Amino acid sequence: MTVNTQQTTADPRAYGLPLVEGAAIPTELRALVSRVHDLIDAVANTEVDTDTLADTAATVQTLTDRLNVARRQIGTMVTREIGDGTTEVGTITNIVAGDTNPAAPRLALMRTEEGLRAEITLNTIYQGPPGLVHGGWIAAMLDQAVGSVSAIETSPGLTAHLEVDYRRPTPLFTPLEITSWVERVEGRKVYVAGQIKAHGQVTAEGSALMIRVEAP
Repeated sequence: MTVNTQQTTADPRAYGLPLVEGAAIPTELRALVSRVHDLIDAVANTEVDTDTLADTAATVQTLTDRLNVARRQIGTMVTREIGDGTTEVGTITNIVAGDTNPAAPRLALMRTEEGLRAEITLNTIYQGPPGLVHGGWIAAMLDQAVGSVSAIETSPGLTAHLEVDYRRPTPLFTPLEITSWVERVEGRKVYVAGQIKAHGQVTAEGSALMIRVEAP
């Protein structure tokens, strides 16, 4: 869900959803998210001895229990500034762009004259074939990009159809450029497109039909 501050749009709280200002997320929480993101990568790639694994698992369980004493409501939203006075609103635990989700690649889309753009480099957390980004993550990032641009240019909506063409392998540990734009609008239907580039070459492109959600 994305809201252009220069338009009249529905506040997520009108849907009964809590809203957190991005600037109000504690720096300590953002640091924790970053450290756990690194931990996921370390766990996925470690070859330490079994004693170390057992001790680490016990430590992680203790930390998990400490954090679980207070949990957010499902559907909690967060605001993000994405350029030229535009504010994006998305779920705070979004698997692609969530501010508090350590598993997310944190796709930080910014406003451009054409639509949205982001640069991101992925590690082995997102690996499919050896050294390459998993196709499911490619589709997820394109879905996020086209859904966000649809909402910015029109109003919040949901993906009705997404088609992805994989043109070339998308490499890990390589800066990727992700862009998205609106092609046309027909009532509640918004037709959008996006692409991913590595080394200036298109590795994947997608097109989608978004259906705008009526505000309550």
